[in-house]
Amino acid sequence: MQHDSQAYWKATLGLIRNVLIVWFVVSYGFGILLAPMLNNISLGGYPLGFWFAQQGSIYVFVALIFFYAKQMGKIDEKFDVHED
Repeated sequence: MQHDSQAYWKATLGLIRNVLIVWFVVSYGFGILLAPMLNNISLGGYPLGFWFAQQGSIYVFVALIFFYAKQMGKIDEKFDVHED
């Protein structure tokens, strides 16, 4: 595919936007806003809202790093700007 810098940056910014939305929902939504509702559910003996605030969000953040790296590699290959 031809080098199309505008399409490349649009795809890159779209990926970043989606990753940040997931990050916000997990950290702020599940860890703070929805914590009282999630605390009615128990995971490993701990309320789920507390678990998300303390551990669950970290697992999601690490998964997001790997997801971002894989998707960014696909975008780079699509626009032929990848490293060999």
